[in-house]
Amino acid sequence: MEPHFYKEMESPTGLIRLVATATHLVGVQWRISETYVSEAHFFKDAAHPLLLEAEHQLNAYFLGKQKAFAVPVKLEGSDFQKKVWALLTDIPYGKTISYGEMARRTGDIKNVRAVGGALNKNPVPVIVPCHRVIGANGKMIGFGGGLPRKIYLLNLENPKPQLNLW
Repeated sequence: MEPHFYKEMESPTGLIRLVATATHLVGVQWRISETYVSEAHFFKDAAHPLLLEAEHQLNAYFLGKQKAFAVPVKLEGSDFQKKVWALLTDIPYGKTISYGEMARRTGDIKNVRAVGGALNKNPVPVIVPCHRVIGANGKMIGFGGGLPRKIYLLNLENPKPQLNLW
């Protein structure tokens, strides 16, 4: 297995662990309980150039100065998961779509549950914007980082949200 390196950064959404290989960002993780999402063995490297660049871009995003990311990302998952994650990058900054619309974009409206499962497994949230997918009725449904973070990200991107948060 390729070595993984990490650094932690403070953000308005809490402490984030950034994880990378030598060439690609592979993880953006919030500490949900006492541990991080992955049980993999990582090596701390606060000077890793890719991790520093990802931190810089995320900080600019949280300040409202960056709307898209330009760090190399490697997404590992099933073919269906990769398809869903690729579709996420087509959702414009500040906009949302429903899980049903995401399923339709995969080619089969019956894929709604599978879409939800793929979004839950997104290894690089925010960078690959799974927070932009909401329930058909505008309600907040699921987010690996927790609903308060999802709502924060949506409000950051669109201070006049086009959806009912509750």
